[in-house]
Amino acid sequence: MPNALSLNQLSISELTGRLARREISAREITQACLDQIARVDGTVHAFISHDPADALAQADAADRDLAAGVTIAQKPLLGIPIAIKDVLAVKDHPLNCGSKILGKFVSPYDATVIEKMRAAGAVIFGRLNMDEFAMGSSTETSAFGITRNPWDPARIPGGSSGGSAAAVAADEAIATLGTDTGGSIRQPAALCGCVGLKPTYGRVSRYGLTAFASSLDQIGPFTKNIADSARLLGVISGLDPRDSTSVDVPVPDYVAALDGNIRGLKLGVPKEYLIGGLDPEVKASVDAAIQQYLALGAEIVDISLPHTDYAVATYYIVATAEASANLARFDGIRYGQRVDGADPLELYTRTRGAGFGAEVKRRIILGTYVLSSGYYDAYYLRAQKVRTLIRNDFLAAFKQVDAIITPTTPTAAFKIGEKSGDPLQMYLSDIFTISCNLAGISGISLPCGFTTNPKLPIGLQLLGQPFGEATLLKLAHAYEQSTPWHREKPGTLA
Repeated sequence: MPNALSLNQLSISELTGRLARREISAREITQACLDQIARVDGTVHAFISHDPADALAQADAADRDLAAGVTIAQKPLLGIPIAIKDVLAVKDHPLNCGSKILGKFVSPYDATVIEKMRAAGAVIFGRLNMDEFAMGSSTETSAFGITRNPWDPARIPGGSSGGSAAAVAADEAIATLGTDTGGSIRQPAALCGCVGLKPTYGRVSRYGLTAFASSLDQIGPFTKNIADSARLLGVISGLDPRDSTSVDVPVPDYVAALDGNIRGLKLGVPKEYLIGGLDPEVKASVDAAIQQYLALGAEIVDISLPHTDYAVATYYIVATAEASANLARFDGIRYGQRVDGADPLELYTRTRGAGFGAEVKRRIILGTYVLSSGYYDAYYLRAQKVRTLIRNDFLAAFKQVDAIITPTTPTAAFKIGEKSGDPLQMYLSDIFTISCNLAGISGISLPCGFTTNPKLPIGLQLLGQPFGEATLLKLAHAYEQSTPWHREKPGTLA
């Protein structure tokens, strides 16, 4: 029998194979993850909370299923511990969104993605740290403290799903779920050296996701390799009548698409993404990845996405406007923390003043401003028109190419506190990821190298057509299997 302490380092595919052969148990896998949390999370702080007894009880139930003859084909995540970003509803688990304002709120129901993973046999455990209400790029705005990058604890893990990325990189969970509104899956995946997938808008139900920006938010997986992303995406995808933005498009067999044959597929390189602020080591790694794709038989095509320069400004108008509307419900009346006042207005202002952090307040104020009388047409309406131009840029490009290849981030992970005093510099951390959300297309980040001093992960981003995740995963898998990057582990936690 393998050493139980190493089970948490294995992939979903490796573990399900061993479970099917009854070489290991779901309890042993879950215990290995719990032991790793006890060992390293004091440094990493990926988790806000977790319940070991509940996790082990779920693992025991998975072992009973295996003993009764339930197969991995029937339940593709059977016995696999998967941790959850603190923005998704899990019945009887706390739901805080990284904020003080929800107090001791406990979710009364499961999000659709949680229902689907339970049906697939997953062990659902833990609440992962995040930027407050998913507003941030570094997981420094959480009311529950800062999450640290497993490759260098003095550096940020990215955000807003920093806890989700750090937990996978530190082997505290076999996989995790996060959300991506402007890069919040892909950017931390790049900075922590794991795989992060942002599905097409409408591919995965948002029912049970606490909304930040409803037209941009999407739920997706963090995993140790591409095959695991394909498996998880297949489980959580599909039409949900409880989400009016869920799209009735067939869900392909994503794992079957990973055949390694990408000969003749065309990858577009947008000239607008080769910007002056791009770190030379990041550029060198992405250039090397492009050469690797050529060696694998793909074709490289120069393309243009002419409205890219407007993406950051457009995003921070649309996203803040929607945040202003969505966060109006957190008022101290219906649920969450309340700070009493002499009248309802004072109650609202005291509650929201005490409950929300500085970044959330900043975005609510910005969003309320662009939606206000006299400014709506000048800002919000114009931003929506530019958003359409950005989407049309991508749709035109996809008539020439099968996917687009770019850096995920302009630099590797920066130091904690380095950009927290300069919101604009922080916002520019997502310059390569924002357009994907505005256009509603699919995107993935996977490891493509490391900086030299210090050694920090570099991420490669692939952007795919709407509902083109199968091609995206095929391309990502072919590159991953021909390079060593995904097998590297952080040395700082050893």
